[in-house]
Amino acid sequence: MKYRHIVLIVVLILLVDQILKFWIKTHMTIAEQFPVISDWFYIHFIENEGMAYGLKFGGEFGKIALTLFRLIAVVIGFFYMNKLVKEKYHNGLLICGALILAGAAGNLIDSMFYGLIFSESTRYELAQFMPAGGGYGTFLHGNVVDMLYFPLFDGTLPNWVPIWGGEHFIFFRPVFNIADAAISVGVITILLFQKRFLHKKTGATEPVSTARLDDTQKAM
Repeated sequence: MKYRHIVLIVVLILLVDQILKFWIKTHMTIAEQFPVISDWFYIHFIENEGMAYGLKFGGEFGKIALTLFRLIAVVIGFFYMNKLVKEKYHNGLLICGALILAGAAGNLIDSMFYGLIFSESTRYELAQFMPAGGGYGTFLHGNVVDMLYFPLFDGTLPNWVPIWGGEHFIFFRPVFNIADAAISVGVITILLFQKRFLHKKTGATEPVSTARLDDTQKAM
């Protein structure tokens, strides 16, 4: 696999991620949802100030620190992926690295620019792209857009279940986005196949020398 293939994977995932986020921001209000497949897959619009799957990190300072960390990680990531390509690591590792890099870049774009280019999304008003009065935040203070919701189980747990028996339970509760999914798939796949992925490709078999070939023919 060549480095341009890594860049192509990253660009394609970023396009899908950002197109969906732009559509959500300009067509849905906060907490609005609609079913995609039966009762277990919804588009449900929320925003978060922190990490993947709605997790938060250290308030206002944490928000800036996390955004800067993402920026540094993405820049270093592109250089590191180029190094892995040159060293001919397994294509599976390179693809997973591209997924993780694309996911980090996707959420980074939200954090860096969405506060500048969108008005605030509320439960009653749609956000506007490039509003006349400016966006809802400043550089590095944008919220990450999430929308994928998979409540595969939504009900009451049996009483025999320890601790949570008899309580209402939803699985899978977190709402996430394409970028989060790309990171998760990349990381989980590397963990599952690390023995296969974390090595360089071996070179071609060394050609048999003419002298050895002649000796073999004489022995025959």
